Parts: sequence; structure tokens; C-alpha cells
Amino acid sequence: MSVGHALLGLLESGPRHGYDLKRSYDERFGHGRSLHYGQVYSTLARLLRNGFVDVESEPGDGPDRKRYAITSAGVTDLANWLTQPEKPEPYLQSILYTKVVLALLTGRSADELLDIQRGEHLRLMRELTQRKAEGDLADQLICDHALFHLEADLRWLELTTARLGQLATQVGR
Repeated sequence: MSVGHALLGLLESGPRHGYDLKRSYDERFGHGRSLHYGQVYSTLARLLRNGFVDVESEPGDGPDRKRYAITSAGVTDLANWLTQPEKPEPYLQSILYTKVVLALLTGRSADELLDIQRGEHLRLMRELTQRKAEGDLADQLICDHALFHLEADLRWLELTTARLGQLATQVGR
């Protein structure tokens, strides 16, 4: 995800302080991967440098407080980003496939590797299913996306397990 574009989208509703942006980002998109304050402020500095946000200082007794506002160039950049489709990732360089081949090449148990991986996928799927059941609509949609990918991985694990003999023969050549 583009953190910069997410911050621009959050700013489109009105100017905000950096800590407000971080909190909003974490609530809407963080889901286990919250932003560090340093990342928020370095991203805002880049957006400022690119002309996508303006900053205004607020007078006060304490440290300088800055509010960030999206510029018309920022609105245009956000609109362009939102209309661009994301490139589907075909996963042609799969770490799991590499591990299976290396297990076969080194005489280790590829079956055991696949079983352990299947167990880890199922564990995560149970965790996501519970989170989905307890969450709001955003959690449900995010969990569904992850669950569908995990289901595809499980199908691959089953198919690979069924073809291990053939793969071992090819790898052994």
C-alpha cells in the first residue's frame, strides 16, 4: 500500500496534525501493522517536497504544532492513483516452491515441510476467521481477502503434495 496516498486520502477531508493522521491510518489500515511516527513524518516531508501537501504552524506555548493540508496537486495525484489498477501478483518466485525443491535436492522430507506449512496456513486461517467474526465490515473485508489467498495457497500445497513423486523425479535429473 502507498502510505503517501493513504495520508493524502485522509487529508482530503480537511487539515490534520501528524499524530491525527497516524491514528486515523492505524484505525483504518493498520490492522496489526501500525505506522511509526517517523514514517508518518518522513512521508509528510516527501509529500510537502513534491507539492502535494502544505503545512501551517499553529502558535502556542509548547513545541511547534503543524497541520498538514492537501493541495490541488495532491488531490490530482490521489485521484490518478485511485484510478490505476493494481498489478496482479502471479507469485512465480514462490519461497514455498523453492523450499520444496531444495528439500528434495538435499534429501530432506518435502512431505514434512508441506505438512508444517499446511498447519501454519490453517492456524492463520482460524485466527483470521475469528477476527472476521468479531470485527467490523472493514475487518471482514480485509480478512476475506487474506483468507481467499490462504485458500489458494492450501490448494497449491495439496496439489504439490500429490505431485511430489513427479517433482522428485524431475529434480533428481
